[in-house]
Amino acid sequence: MRQLIARSRAAISQLIYKRILLAVTILFCVGVGVVMANMSRLSSSLIESQALQNATLYAQAIKEARTLYSYDVVTPLNAAKAINFTHDYNPTKVTIPVPATFLIELGQNITNKNSEVSLRLYSNYPFPWRREEGGARDDFERQAITYLTKNPTEKFSQVDNFRGKPAFRYAEADILTSSCVNCHNTHPDSPKTDWKVGDVRGILEITQPLETITQNTQSKLKDLFLLLVGLSLLGVTGLTLAISRLRQNAKQLEQRVRERTAQLQESNVELLKEQEKSDRLLLNILPEAIAARLKDGQSSIAEGFAEVTILFADIVGFTVLSAQRSPEELLDFLNEIFSAFDCLTEKYGLEKIKTIGDAYMVVGGLPNPSTNHAESIAEMALGMQEELAKFNAKYHAEINIRIGINTGPAIAGVIGTKKFIYDLWGDAVNTASRMESHGIAGAIQVTQSTYDILRNKYLFEDRGIIHIKGKGDMNTYLLAGRLASALSV
Repeated sequence: MRQLIARSRAAISQLIYKRILLAVTILFCVGVGVVMANMSRLSSSLIESQALQNATLYAQAIKEARTLYSYDVVTPLNAAKAINFTHDYNPTKVTIPVPATFLIELGQNITNKNSEVSLRLYSNYPFPWRREEGGARDDFERQAITYLTKNPTEKFSQVDNFRGKPAFRYAEADILTSSCVNCHNTHPDSPKTDWKVGDVRGILEITQPLETITQNTQSKLKDLFLLLVGLSLLGVTGLTLAISRLRQNAKQLEQRVRERTAQLQESNVELLKEQEKSDRLLLNILPEAIAARLKDGQSSIAEGFAEVTILFADIVGFTVLSAQRSPEELLDFLNEIFSAFDCLTEKYGLEKIKTIGDAYMVVGGLPNPSTNHAESIAEMALGMQEELAKFNAKYHAEINIRIGINTGPAIAGVIGTKKFIYDLWGDAVNTASRMESHGIAGAIQVTQSTYDILRNKYLFEDRGIIHIKGKGDMNTYLLAGRLASALSV
């Protein structure tokens, strides 16, 4: 029997080992695929980035050449009136081209002598002698004029087929300067005579084939990809060897641990189950701090608290509801209501003491003292009214709740040896109970001590002097809601 179990374990171990190797191989293939996809995206990004950089440098150089020509050549000679400036210049005569013609000629020379770059200047308003070649020729140029006219400081580019090959086409606006406005508006052949400084008079386009950039980029990325594949193969090989070694060590350790584990497993499982049950039961009955002290061996637990706030609540109308419902439904309703109240106690950090029938008792400020116990109890009371309103709307019921609150000193501790509970005693507790029993259905009645703490944060109605059994005449208040400036608990 033991040999059969050992063989089964060996077969399972071998199967797991093979599956691990298969998983590593699959992960490697997936990784290669991801790398290839990222390489492709990186290649496209690098190509476009390089092309954009080249085009930007070309455009900057062209504009600098035009500016230099205009200010260092045309302006001095024009002031001296020694040479004629014309678009129709002739190198054999004493004439030189105007800046726009100079830029056009420069672009044509660059295009004719450099197969890698094409430079062109065009506009929606070409002069008559440039009407055939000076306007937009294709969709890209028309789109560039439209976009850059609206956004003269932006750039316009895209990858496009140009002369049968993939190319990067870049365009930017040629903006009219103050020195050129008068010439454009007064020239007899000008197609537009209302030019202003800053208008887009034309588009400067630079087109460069992507073939060379693509080849260089892909060549470098290919080398990088091969390097990554090589490193990945080495990593997979090393991982395979490491898994094999770990598998051998695991077999040895498994043999050593198996015998000891088998002896302790059953007893540990049962012990943990019983301990969990005990802990859950104890925490469900007592506060965590008190439960910890009982587990540490303390048999008598009693503490005095200088100031706590106690809330008693009693459901009004539940007796009528009990006559209309079955015992099972009644228990479910009461459980639903009290479960909602339990959630409120946890939300505001309060301690539920007990429930007696359809009455609910909760206290703030113990077993861990706090400074905002009165505010927490006030929020709890308002929340209980809201939860009961939800319950009535859900079940079309008409039950209500009567709540009493008091603040003062109290003693808390654990009593009994069987079915023990964490309970609370003192005059403050009795007074809180009287606030509930002498209260009004649907209202929250508080004592003077609680009112003094909360009056700057909550709305109250003065109920006046009422006679409280066992206490005599007392001035009480009804908690009506929160002030707008009150801080949330």
